[in-house]
Amino acid sequence: MKKIFLIISLLLILSCKDKKEVWAARISNAEKAVEIIPEEKPRSEIKDIEYNTYYKEAQQYCKRNNLNQNTFFLIDLGIHSGLKRFFVYDFKKNKITKSYMVSHGCGDNSWGATMSKENAPISNEFDSHCSSIGKFIILDRGVSQWGIKVNYVLQGKEKTNSHARSRAIVLHSWEAISSDEVYPKGTPEGWGCPAVSNIDMKEIDKLLKENKKVLMWIVKS
Repeated sequence: MKKIFLIISLLLILSCKDKKEVWAARISNAEKAVEIIPEEKPRSEIKDIEYNTYYKEAQQYCKRNNLNQNTFFLIDLGIHSGLKRFFVYDFKKNKITKSYMVSHGCGDNSWGATMSKENAPISNEFDSHCSSIGKFIILDRGVSQWGIKVNYVLQGKEKTNSHARSRAIVLHSWEAISSDEVYPKGTPEGWGCPAVSNIDMKEIDKLLKENKKVLMWIVKS
């Protein structure tokens, strides 16, 4: 009887040991899986981009084409969408005077999601739901169904954005857009329009009422 008891005890011990080893292996594998997930860079480690060549070219372009020579807008879709990447540049002061959050098009991803926050899809094609890059002239002020109910027509001036008006790509505001940086989260994506927050659109609207034929240059650095 004692032998049977000892055998059963030994089997239980070995069984527990095997289970511990299995669980230890599972935990180890889980830890390894966690380790290989890439981490977002801290905001302080993201380097500022030098845009001087864009500023100089924009100023020359505005002079050649009789556009507004006080200010222009530069949007860099190469920047993570959770960061401010809509810049208002003052030609006279030779510096950026304001910066805003701005959305880009979702492409094949879900509308309102942030799946392409690190790599905005670019296209000039109809129904692509993508943003277009290139130089735009900001034209008429109109009524929008979004945000503060104000939009501005964008006239694409290059092959990369020539369908902007036909695609109804306009500058407008959207309640989903934050005025503050949300990095490492992204900004909700629409169908290709550069959309800003309601608060920021009020500032931009005031500026555009005072300055006509402003150049908006959308790039992807």
